[in-house]
Parts: sequence; structure tokens; C-alpha cells
Amino acid sequence: MHKILCRLSPLFAIALLVGCAATTTPVRDDSDPLESYNRTVFTFNDAVDKAVLRPVARAYQTVLPAVVIASITNFFSNLNDVVVLTNDLLQVKFHQAAMDSSRIVFNTTFGVLGLFDVASRMELPKHAEDFGQTLGVWGVGEGYYVVLPLLGPSTVRDTFGLVGDSFVNPLSWGIESDPARWSLRGLDIINQRAGLLRVERALAEAEIDPYTFRRSAYLQQRR
Repeated sequence: MHKILCRLSPLFAIALLVGCAATTTPVRDDSDPLESYNRTVFTFNDAVDKAVLRPVARAYQTVLPAVVIASITNFFSNLNDVVVLTNDLLQVKFHQAAMDSSRIVFNTTFGVLGLFDVASRMELPKHAEDFGQTLGVWGVGEGYYVVLPLLGPSTVRDTFGLVGDSFVNPLSWGIESDPARWSLRGLDIINQRAGLLRVERALAEAEIDPYTFRRSAYLQQRR
């Protein structure tokens, strides 16, 4: 469980972007057989977000200068590139793997441990690969859509993929001190949640069912 949470916590902030729009009458989707359970967990996640994460994220964004937040975002993005590189190789994307390994080297060295994204300026773009996608490439079906407690939107396949990502993320194996590791995890959660505040404001007046919106957005992104 410890390693799973280490991998999943960056998704925690994204998953908790719920309740940000006015709710219309929800329509049940036959393609979501776990909808009753999912909505219950969704409501719980929303309550946690409103009580804890959102207020902290707002304070974080208010106190820290934008340039500092950008550097923190770059730092965690650089760590995630290790996960991306691993899945490049597992998907036999060798050209992309070469680019992503170069990103890690340049951003870790010239970018001061990833605080500055010098690789993107060198035309080495950020990619997004994970074990959930790798399992899809290997022919594993996505399975049912499921909302995980505290961790948010997923599918059966992506949930198993998250376990694999947990072992690869440097925060799981590169830091011996548990307090330091969990402090960084907490910072990552808050940083990502703060990044969603603008999106939350943009959707605040939309008359949509937030559960349906989040499900559709997640599945569209993952397919």
C-alpha cells in the first residue's frame, strides 16, 4: 500500500477536482456498471477536497511566487520522466526513449535537479507514458471505470498500472528518509491541486453533472 500511494499521490490532486460545477439531473450510463459505488466515492473525495486540499492549495498559490511554483512543477515533472522512460522501453518506443533519457540528463544537470526545464528549449518535448498505457499496448482491456478513494478516476487496467508506476518513480526508491519522501509527496499533491484552481474557476458556472464530466474527461484522455 505504501508504494501504491507513493505512485498515486500525484494523481490525488487531479482526481479531487470535483464539485466545481453546478449539477444538473445526472443520467445513468449503462457503460458504467459501478456508477452507484463510484458516485459514493466521488462524493467522499469531493468532501475531502473541500475540507482540506482546496484551502491549502489556495494558500500555497497565494504565498508562493509564480516562478517558484513553476520550478516545483518542473522538479516533479523531471522525476516523472523516469516513469515515462521506463514505459517508452516497455512499449518499444526507442526513439522516444532516447529523447526522454536526454530530457532527464539535461534537466537534472543543466536544469539544477529539474528545477528548470531546459530540455524543452532544446526541442526535447515532454511525453506522457505510464504502465496503464503500456498494459493497453500489450493488449490488456481497460476494464470498468472506477473511482478510487482519495485517488480518484481510474479503470481496472490503470489501477494495476499505477502499482507498476509506484516501483519506478524515484520518490519510491531514491530517498531513504520516510519524512523527506512523504514531505515531497505532500508538496507534489498541493502543487498539482493549485494548478487546477484556474480550471475549477472556469468550470464553476457550467451546468453539468460533475461526476459525468470527470468520467468523460478521464476516459477521453486515456483512450
